[in-house]
Amino acid sequence: MDYEKIIHTIVDPFLINPEALMVREVKGDSDKDLTLLIVAENEDTARLIGKKGNVANALRELIAVAGKNENLRIHLKFESFDEEK
Repeated sequence: MDYEKIIHTIVDPFLINPEALMVREVKGDSDKDLTLLIVAENEDTARLIGKKGNVANALRELIAVAGKNENLRIHLKFESFDEEK
């Protein structure tokens, strides 16, 4: 399953700069663990996390449901970067 495409489909509409969003798959300790590293600009990362982490928790729940089809435990990690101006 293409989890990167799922993430883009869900979050691109409410990001300021969706072209800068990067999603990377990082294998976990076992074959059943997968970590998705989501990297965006500072403002967009704040939008992805949301107040009190509500948006991030909702994204985690959606991705967890998608991962259950393949018996995967999927973890999301958020990071930000600034472009040099």
